[in-house]
Amino acid sequence: MRSLRVQLILFWAFLLAACALVAAIIGVLYQTGPGAQVAASQESATQACDDIATRYAKSVPGVAADAPQIDLLRVLLHVVLLEAPQVEGGVWSASSGMLAYAYPTYEGSSAKVDVPAAESPLITETARQAAGTGRPALNLVRGSREVLIVAACPLAAHPGTAVWTMTRAHAGAIAAQESLRNGIAVLALLVVASGAWLGWVLLRGQRQIRRLEEALAGAADGTVPRLEPTGIRELDRIVDGFNAFGTRLQEARARLKEALAQRHRDLRLTALGRMTASVAHEIRNPIAAMRLKAENALAAPPARHADALAAIITQIDRLEGLVQSLLALVQPLNLQTRSVALAPWLQERLDTARPAAEARGVRLALQGDGAAGAAEAVFDPAHAARAIDNLLDNAVRHAPEGGEVLLSCRVDAARSTCTLVVEDDGPGVPEALQAQLFEPFATGRADGNGLGLALAREVALAHGGELHYAPRHAGGPQGGNGNGSGARFTLELPWRAS
Repeated sequence: MRSLRVQLILFWAFLLAACALVAAIIGVLYQTGPGAQVAASQESATQACDDIATRYAKSVPGVAADAPQIDLLRVLLHVVLLEAPQVEGGVWSASSGMLAYAYPTYEGSSAKVDVPAAESPLITETARQAAGTGRPALNLVRGSREVLIVAACPLAAHPGTAVWTMTRAHAGAIAAQESLRNGIAVLALLVVASGAWLGWVLLRGQRQIRRLEEALAGAADGTVPRLEPTGIRELDRIVDGFNAFGTRLQEARARLKEALAQRHRDLRLTALGRMTASVAHEIRNPIAAMRLKAENALAAPPARHADALAAIITQIDRLEGLVQSLLALVQPLNLQTRSVALAPWLQERLDTARPAAEARGVRLALQGDGAAGAAEAVFDPAHAARAIDNLLDNAVRHAPEGGEVLLSCRVDAARSTCTLVVEDDGPGVPEALQAQLFEPFATGRADGNGLGLALAREVALAHGGELHYAPRHAGGPQGGNGNGSGARFTLELPWRAS
């Protein structure tokens, strides 16, 4: 059970059940306590008095002018009071006073036959009140230790005559009864107050948790929102921890970005050292060829000067292309990122490479999300185009005649990457060259300078991505013929939805 809400609800239910149980126990105590004893004693005395009067009325119907039947009254007193423990009673007449008395449940050593002298005034007053009004009368006198209860019922057959009963209960019964009543009221109030308070806590916590969820759900991609305090100490600890984590994450991202920039600079400096010797070699060869052509032209007749000049211009074009590639490689890339619809952009890349492919009989094809026309990504389309164009040019050059070159694209929102893949069915890259594949002037072609792959990787690093090589068919033979494993170049760029 991990839900705080469920635990609080169960706690609330348990609290209500416990309070209900306590209330039930108090109710039972109330029913069996002193207050209930007073009520029971009062009911017992009143009921006994009424039973005696009722039975006598049934035995002597109508109003009799003669005196009450004392023997019948004594029998009725004994029979009725025998079933009412701790209740004594008698018959009083306004003209004759006490006519009969009985206390059959008396617990003394002998039968009690005399009316208690101390209680006689109260008994007489209560009987006179009932006989005079013709209605039952009841008097309660509270003493220091007990409550005296006297009830009287008129005898309809004999005006001025009444039956009385008397019993006793503990003196503290009324106060105890009131205390229990007040206790139950306070308990009910506490139950309602605790339930209302716990419900308010639940609603407040749920409202603050919902606000935190909305703040997290509404955060932009790649950002960590700063949460506002909720006013609930436990939740604010989590909020403070989350905000501190967000601050550390932003600092870590800044350090990572700086480290990537430093790594990029270090790679450029390392490559520059290796490149110096290769540049000198690449420049020396065209210069030597131009010098040789010029010297031969000087020694040859004027008719052959045009051929020499044409050869020299060819070498100059070669040097110019080399210088442009070097400048593009060593100068920092100024990225201008924007939202790019992949399908037309990829199709444009294929159209650019199509003349060279048709000249060699190589088939070009587009696959993946870009072919579906629904994907978009954010990057610099111009620099990324130079990288893909170089990869396609290399693939067309290495694919066998009648072979194929595939361009595919995948966008992965979960990994936040846009993956561009160029693959061919050529011989692949020899193992000896793979370690230096993306360094300038690392090439396996006699007419190549190896700057295309280096420039493509520079574009990937400038975007914060990477360029990888892998054989198209793992385990196939490497190099040499058109039945090799082929080559697959994967350009990964950080991607976000436009």
